[in-house]
Amino acid sequence: MIIASNVTKKFGKLTALNNVSLTCNRGECIALVGPNGSGKTTIIKSILGMVVPDSGFITFNGNNILHDWHYRNHIGYMPQIGRYPDNMTIGDVIEMMKDIRSDAISLDDDLIVSFGIPDLYNKRMRTLSGGTRQKVSACLAFLFNPSVLILDEPTAGLDPVSSEIFKEKIISEKNKGKLILITSHVLSELDELVTQLVYMQDGQLLFHKTIDQLCFDTGEKKLTKAVASVMGQSKITSFGL
Repeated sequence: MIIASNVTKKFGKLTALNNVSLTCNRGECIALVGPNGSGKTTIIKSILGMVVPDSGFITFNGNNILHDWHYRNHIGYMPQIGRYPDNMTIGDVIEMMKDIRSDAISLDDDLIVSFGIPDLYNKRMRTLSGGTRQKVSACLAFLFNPSVLILDEPTAGLDPVSSEIFKEKIISEKNKGKLILITSHVLSELDELVTQLVYMQDGQLLFHKTIDQLCFDTGEKKLTKAVASVMGQSKITSFGL
């Protein structure tokens, strides 16, 4: 579905991505992990078309994304920090996005209902807590029923109940055959969600394995311990585990 082929990207003297090749298929929930500066954000922005690789290319359903910007209509993106006009209400933001995406065939308002967002429609964005802002970002990412979801630190700032609601929604969408990419510094949050793990460091993709294979190779049952076993405890400390 999404294939990155030998993607390299430099920012001045910094090599953010170094010949990265990655294949992501439908029905998978893939964790993209690694220390700060490993290249996670750059590969995500490259997939979204926000960063153009210096060499290599990325395809979506077999088409080079450089020649077909419409592919982004099939992606729901949840940024780590959502930025919205301060004076708009939650309701204004949601209705604005519906107007922009008026071509959407169907809407998915499950999270809007589950998070109790209608009760907050009149609250202005500048007044929101970090957790509520995260809920709005999550609702918008899922709203247009995309076939691909890219979620950057999705549970950061969410209370335990909202976090569980969100995790159940992610699992439900994965079971529908959607592709989900998640970045997170908290590996323990991913145990119940992900089917594959991609580990990046210094702009390179060090390994891409199914969770079952990773646990089999390491003899560990927990994702955190399995990754620690592969990479060494000193490298995992950068996650704050």
